[in-house]
Amino acid sequence: MDGRVAELKDRLLVFMAEHIYPNERRFFLEAERLGPWATYPVINELKPLARAAGLWNLFLPAEHWDDGLTNVQYAQLCEIMGRSLMAPEVFNCSAPDTGNMETILRYGTDAQRSEWLEKLLRGEIRSAFAMTEPQVASSDATNIDTSIIRDGDHYVVSGRKWYTTNATHPDCRIMIVMGKSDPDNADPYRRQSMILVPRETPGVEVIRALPVMGAYGVPDRAAEVLLTDVRVPASNMLLGEGRGFEIAQGRLGPGRIHHCMRLIGLSERILERMCRRAELRMPFGRPLSEQTVTLERIAESRVMIEQARLLTMKAAHMMDTVGNKAARAEIAMIKIAAPQMAQKIIDWAIQMFGGGGTNNDHFLATAFGTARLLRLADGPDEVHRNQLAKFELKRHRGTSSTETGGGGDVLTVDEARNMSADGPWPRPPGFGG
Repeated sequence: MDGRVAELKDRLLVFMAEHIYPNERRFFLEAERLGPWATYPVINELKPLARAAGLWNLFLPAEHWDDGLTNVQYAQLCEIMGRSLMAPEVFNCSAPDTGNMETILRYGTDAQRSEWLEKLLRGEIRSAFAMTEPQVASSDATNIDTSIIRDGDHYVVSGRKWYTTNATHPDCRIMIVMGKSDPDNADPYRRQSMILVPRETPGVEVIRALPVMGAYGVPDRAAEVLLTDVRVPASNMLLGEGRGFEIAQGRLGPGRIHHCMRLIGLSERILERMCRRAELRMPFGRPLSEQTVTLERIAESRVMIEQARLLTMKAAHMMDTVGNKAARAEIAMIKIAAPQMAQKIIDWAIQMFGGGGTNNDHFLATAFGTARLLRLADGPDEVHRNQLAKFELKRHRGTSSTETGGGGDVLTVDEARNMSADGPWPRPPGFGG
């Protein structure tokens, strides 16, 4: 660990202990009582403290920002922030703002950066990302049906989106919307574009807040949004018409690894709680920590966390050294592994905590919702598995069994005879020549 990251890590750990953990119960109470359409006072009180402590916008990438961090460097800090479901927003490092800021930083014009990025970096506004739609199978983004039609100096945007994170936030001012600008293009990956849509533009209607596993506002301010003939300047187009998939790939790679980093931190904290609980509770005359099922689950949790962390760090290293495209298989692997790892560990913790584990007294219900949500967000498990399997098949295509050490080829008759001759038992008389 380099000196700069070590120093940031120490400061972050102190801030978490002094300001985040003591305020978590208040955060959940405010979220429950104020609902998804309000700001939560505790977050607004802590943000200036985080900024004053120099723990602000830590996600900014070194390749595009003078003081930015590499993926490997940020991973160690992101894991710490992930220990608390409220922490990332306090440090201006929460989704979808981080992904939107990186998108505008990488692909936006100078005017777009001046108008939106600077305000987001200062934490003056928040943003939303509108991609998923209720009427199509959005796991295949070529299905996205929202239209983005050129009309003189403007584009007209129409469509219905949902699970548009942050759209209900009072400070949300800008949305990145993905839709079809060239639906008849022969290349299905050149039909889509991304465009900046101010939330207050006429025709933008936030229809409703959506619950995640029955909870509103936490872990996600999900919303359904209707766009009806929304006119925005042509200058709001990101990168250019037909570049939506290109932007999505550049945006989702870092976003996926950030989710996995946070899940590792969350899982570490859940495991700590499991261990404390196991020492304190004594059903049937002996502590949970002496019961074999408890010991097995604690041990398996440690193994699973370490596996996920190593795989995530490998992906981060590859993203830093050979680029996001070359690291696609590793990114797919962590997106498959980390949410399932976290979901399993949290499920075991809920079982250990009993009925109390199903509410938010111990924060386990929201933690479970977060892990389960992330098996869908930024691509469902099935899509990542299919992609990973195709990478693997392609990697071995055209190689022979002699090059790779065998497997899959049928033995010739002579090879079969030779193997039989080498066996430990002689062939009985009458069993062939």
